[in-house]
Amino acid sequence: MQVVIISGVSGSGKSVALNVLEDSSYYCIDNLPERLLPETVQVLRDAGTERVALAIDARSGSLALLPDHLQDLGALGVDVRVIFLDAKNDTLMRRFAETRRRHPLASGQMTLEECLARERELLGPVEEVGHKIDTSDTQPHTLRKWIRELLAVQPDTMMILFESFGYKQGVPLDADLVFDARCLPNPHYDPKLRPLSGLDAEIVAFLEREPEVVRMLDDVRGFLEKWLPSYARDARSYFTVALGCTGGQHRSVFFVERLAAHFRPGHCVLVRHRQLERN
Repeated sequence: MQVVIISGVSGSGKSVALNVLEDSSYYCIDNLPERLLPETVQVLRDAGTERVALAIDARSGSLALLPDHLQDLGALGVDVRVIFLDAKNDTLMRRFAETRRRHPLASGQMTLEECLARERELLGPVEEVGHKIDTSDTQPHTLRKWIRELLAVQPDTMMILFESFGYKQGVPLDADLVFDARCLPNPHYDPKLRPLSGLDAEIVAFLEREPEVVRMLDDVRGFLEKWLPSYARDARSYFTVALGCTGGQHRSVFFVERLAAHFRPGHCVLVRHRQLERN
């Protein structure tokens, strides 16, 4: 039996994620109180339900016992995945303004910003055990794609997610490790190369000619080869390595593609290019 728990802050895309799972034949329940999780899973398991998606968030109140419930379910042989969606405050506030929806914790006594702060406080226990996805610069169709990719990972395999980003848009919230490539030669300053991306052969050739690029790539690759086994022993299901440059178009994309190609033979690897996907 596979149980996927969708959680996160309001406005981060939980409904989009739950709809993806419903369309993929998961039995879905929205706004399940934390205390009902073990009983609900047991009832569905007895009924022969194989794939379940549950949305559990701050509407349930305290989530302090959720990690214990997850551990108990794992001990029973249930494959439990936790996906935690988050976004920057300015993005969330803009989304609430666009949809004209009230925050679930709004009571007339707190501003929207105060509601978000309180919600993050309540979500602390589930954030610590979930795979975090930053949806700040993510379109709904991209989030749907990421959810489908994540759930295709085998339960006993740590997935390594390499993602490129641009510092102009901010460091992604879901990164476990961040490497900065802004100190390297930038193809942006060549008018012929500027419209291209790190996926194009011309950019690859430009960067591979630069000794600094080669040295940094070797250093990052060596660091990951040394320490990824330690992260895997920490019982992680997902591990995100983010590589950034100024615009997220050239150097960071090149690094992600090279690292993904290197680690893919022996690991489960996914790739995201935040700026390219946004464009």
